[in-house]
Amino acid sequence: MDVLSSRILIRPVDPARSHDFYGRILGLAVFREFGPPDEPGVVYFLGQGLLEVAGRSDGGGPRWPGLWLQVRDVAAEHRRLAEAGATIRRAPRREPWGLDEMWTEDPDRIPIVLVEVPADHPLRRDQRS
Repeated sequence: MDVLSSRILIRPVDPARSHDFYGRILGLAVFREFGPPDEPGVVYFLGQGLLEVAGRSDGGGPRWPGLWLQVRDVAAEHRRLAEAGATIRRAPRREPWGLDEMWTEDPDRIPIVLVEVPADHPLRRDQRS
């Protein structure tokens, strides 16, 4: 398999509510919109990946996978999201593996982990040498 691009797909219970969350509250930039004007699909930028929120779920199916999003300042995002009314599942803290993480969720309770990579973490060093 030769993968040229990828994205995470979400079929929300309430598309308008999910677009408000991903667009306004999280502040993700729009890559493209498609489909019917009354209920369009939207593809958002996620750093080096894409998130497509399109269609509709009845809410009775299996849970969708969660999202892992690296941010510059997890404490600032925690404050901003709390002020915007997002559900905070867990405040930021340093994990045993050295990353600073906080947990939130979207309107359909899909878990979202916001991650800050500290300056001294191995992910910040060139491992090729």
